[in-house]
Amino acid sequence: MNVEEEIQRLREEIKRLGKVQEDGSYKVTFGTLFNDDRCANIFEALVGTLRAAKKRKVLQYDGELLLQGVHDNVEITLNATHGAAATTS
Repeated sequence: MNVEEEIQRLREEIKRLGKVQEDGSYKVTFGTLFNDDRCANIFEALVGTLRAAKKRKVLQYDGELLLQGVHDNVEITLNATHGAAATTS
């Protein structure tokens, strides 16, 4: 799976696990993603996929590196424009 495919899968998982916001974005905590069995089976390097998605402005979160336990409550926001584009492309 290449980086773009992993980011697309990450979008799908954030939509599955997160809560939709009024602006069409989705929010989920890092701990929810990290501790989800399905995500653990999909993503060999979840933190790397998150960083790649953040670099491409697909999502946003505070900080650069997220660590299990320490950053479990950090909110990850899937931007609304990318979420909509994923369903049309």
